[in-house]
Amino acid sequence: MLLAVLIVAAVLYLSKMVVDNLLSSDHDVLLGATFSKKYAQELGLDWRTTYLASLDDLGVKALRLPVYWDDIEPSFGKFDFSDVDWQLAEARKRGVRVILAVGMKLPRWPECHVPTWAVELDEEVLKERTLQMLRKVVTHFSTSTDFFAWQVENEPLFPYGECPEADIKLLQREIAVVRSADSRPVIITESGELSDWVRSAILSDRLGISTYRSVWNRYVGHFFWPTTPRWYSGRIAAVSGLVDEVFVSELQAEPWAPGPIVWTDVDYQLTLMNPERLRSNVSFVRRMGVTEAYLWGIEWWYWLKEQGRPEMWETGQELFSPSASE
Repeated sequence: MLLAVLIVAAVLYLSKMVVDNLLSSDHDVLLGATFSKKYAQELGLDWRTTYLASLDDLGVKALRLPVYWDDIEPSFGKFDFSDVDWQLAEARKRGVRVILAVGMKLPRWPECHVPTWAVELDEEVLKERTLQMLRKVVTHFSTSTDFFAWQVENEPLFPYGECPEADIKLLQREIAVVRSADSRPVIITESGELSDWVRSAILSDRLGISTYRSVWNRYVGHFFWPTTPRWYSGRIAAVSGLVDEVFVSELQAEPWAPGPIVWTDVDYQLTLMNPERLRSNVSFVRRMGVTEAYLWGIEWWYWLKEQGRPEMWETGQELFSPSASE
């Protein structure tokens, strides 16, 4: 009896998914991308060459750029913002819209990018050092006109990565540091599938959500999220009174592999993410009702191209083409 009920429930849910997908209509979406200097380096790429290719050859017109703590303060008290300054200057030359992500927890594993000198600090001391770093970052960049919004931390209330326990009070203090020095919008990001969004929506001007469809978990392996565009748009509507806007800060455009990409067979990678799946993901987000979505994985596309597999890069060129949204 229980099995029959479960089968009926599964059929009804799948039927609802089909109907939701059929009823969802396309909307224009500004496609952007996250660019990680560190990830490009992990892939063995020249990060500056990869960055410029993303702007000039790929045609990215909106970027999310992380300001990694271990990159800007490798030694205590000695800051170097030159690489981020260069990225912003090159983006400005091309009229690229930029979100600057700041804090301890930022895009790419291990999520919390703490300098080696700070790794063994007491938890409370680490929090204070984080705030000191953030004040320095905000002071440096607050006079720049090369970006339009701050992202404070990355999914700070979602327990993922090699990070201290989520601390909403610390996050509130970080937001206060940014707001005290600059009037640009503050973005907080959340897991699109595994968070309720409410606390982050209350704290932010714009809420960024991740959107993943094919994921991997060590307990169950690969699986496909049984979600629809209308499922997301319904959740967006539910928090619309708490925040000015909800957008997709992280749209899956690379495989979620069990291990590092460079250790994974290329043909297998392309079974997990390929041009067809990429187009499907972009089509999916266009039916969610958001106006912006930032793709996750363009460094991998460039790495593939360097391996003689340009199909993801070429598909990206099509999607970032101004005519793609017409």
